[in-house]
Amino acid sequence: MEEIEDPTESLHEHIHEGAHHAQSEGKDKWVIFVALTTAIIAVLSAITGLLAAYHSDEAMIKQLHASDQWAYYQAKGIKTDVLISEGKVLKAMGKQPDTADVNKIKENKEEQKHIKAEAEAAQEESHKHLEGHDILARSVTLFQISIAISAIAILVKKRLFWFVSLGFAAFAAYFFIMEVLG
Repeated sequence: MEEIEDPTESLHEHIHEGAHHAQSEGKDKWVIFVALTTAIIAVLSAITGLLAAYHSDEAMIKQLHASDQWAYYQAKGIKTDVLISEGKVLKAMGKQPDTADVNKIKENKEEQKHIKAEAEAAQEESHKHLEGHDILARSVTLFQISIAISAIAILVKKRLFWFVSLGFAAFAAYFFIMEVLG
């Protein structure tokens, strides 16, 4: 899977330009803090995006493994059914089925139990990775909203927007931390 693209990159650049402009004019020192927090939020967004992509990739790999195991499970079932059918035909003809075939049927059924367990475990792991991806994708989105609101704060020169952006970042950080620690 591909890394989640950051559509707020141009906003981030605009914030840094605004901070540089404010610093050179000696005005609005809070703009520098907006720029610094936005840079930190952008880094967290990038890290979260990478982790979301990792979980997406792992979910796909585990699901492919589960699919392979289910195909193997079905192949064992088909082989077993063929051996059972051969045994029925031999019995109908008045002959005894080969004891090796009878043993192979038992062996195949036993193997199918293990194959099924492995397929189900891989599917479960795939689902866990998908859940992790979903949580981290939400976090990335909230980080990006935070960056956009920071840009609005600089454009309209209102600190309230900066505090709102910090709230979005805190909410995004909550999702990030819960997924990383959970």
